[in-house]
Amino acid sequence: MSKEFRDRYQDVTRPLSDRVGRRRGEQGRQLSRFKVMWRRPSRNGEVARVVWDTCECPVSSAASIKDVAAHAGVSVGTVSNVLNRPERVAEDTRNRVQTAIKALGFVRNEPARQLRAGRSRTIGLLVLDAANPFFADVSRGAEEAAAKAGLAVILCNSGQDAAKETSYLNLMAEQRVQGLLLTPVDADPIRLARLVERGMPVVLLDRRADSDGMCSVSVDDVSGGELALTHLLEIGHQRVAFVGGPTTIAQVKDRRAGARNALARAGRDPDSLLCIDTASMTVAAGREAGERLGGLPASRRPTAVFCANDLLALGLLQELIRQGLDVPNDVAIVGYDDIEFAGAAAVPLTSVRQPRHLLGKAAAELLLEETQNPAGHVHRQIEFEPDLVVRASTRTRTAPVSGQRAKKTGSARPHA
Repeated sequence: MSKEFRDRYQDVTRPLSDRVGRRRGEQGRQLSRFKVMWRRPSRNGEVARVVWDTCECPVSSAASIKDVAAHAGVSVGTVSNVLNRPERVAEDTRNRVQTAIKALGFVRNEPARQLRAGRSRTIGLLVLDAANPFFADVSRGAEEAAAKAGLAVILCNSGQDAAKETSYLNLMAEQRVQGLLLTPVDADPIRLARLVERGMPVVLLDRRADSDGMCSVSVDDVSGGELALTHLLEIGHQRVAFVGGPTTIAQVKDRRAGARNALARAGRDPDSLLCIDTASMTVAAGREAGERLGGLPASRRPTAVFCANDLLALGLLQELIRQGLDVPNDVAIVGYDDIEFAGAAAVPLTSVRQPRHLLGKAAAELLLEETQNPAGHVHRQIEFEPDLVVRASTRTRTAPVSGQRAKKTGSARPHA
């Protein structure tokens, strides 16, 4: 407001303002017109009077914190407190500032705030495949926990590419995220240790940490592999294949190891498991595996296939049906993750279920604990138990009733 206007009412105690319009000034600058009420204090027995006047202030296309302060009749510091520490500001003052923010369309300058604070109001989430519905559900769990803390989640997709993962890790550091949820392309302990040395809190997601230097939230994938193969053996299958890759992904290795364990426990040679490696864990890769399986003579073709995830299983299912094979009578299929599409497939898929939403939520909560209390934080490794959901893709011979679960969903084993 102009000095002339302020001089006119030097003895005022409180201004209240309302923007009543905008126009262009003589120099082409945009002006905001305010109708301002000034309350004069009572003096020498006089009754307090209310005086109205108008003033004009130049404003930029993007309102600044100073514009908000002028509009609300408060200091810049008060506006800052409303934005960052609202509990410190009286309700009446807070409401006036919030009204001014809304009227002016003010948006805080987050990069400037980050520069002052040295970190952002975000956490990073770097996953193997953002197109996989499994990670979409995990992301929602992480977002739920972050939102409760007033933070946002930046989602990045490595595409199972180590170079791309490294690029995103550097970007996260540049953006000063408060911490990182990471599903690593590989679990190289030296590489992961370098992340911690950067001073960025990291929680491994869907992968158990090999040391106590960071937190992790995962599912026992070896147990999951055992569940899948045990089920196939119990319903009478002799020739079983495993489809998945690349083998640099720890989850793939663990699920295959679990399948081999189940064979050994049943008195079978673990090497009898036919392993079909894939370059990725996608529907397209599943179709390619189906072409290879379908091309085998019936006498050599596996009668059951365990896939490292549901996308592979869906692609395999599509290709086998295209070739005229019957699922499950010619080939039974078990997937992994139990994404929503598994139960909605042309032949509903039997799948090893993971508590997807809970994985993301628990990981984000561990990360927030560490960022809020780094000195007192104790790293933990939380491991959930998977369970088997049986559907039509394996419902032959003596298969259990559809929907039977082998273990309780969402149970967890915390490790100190």
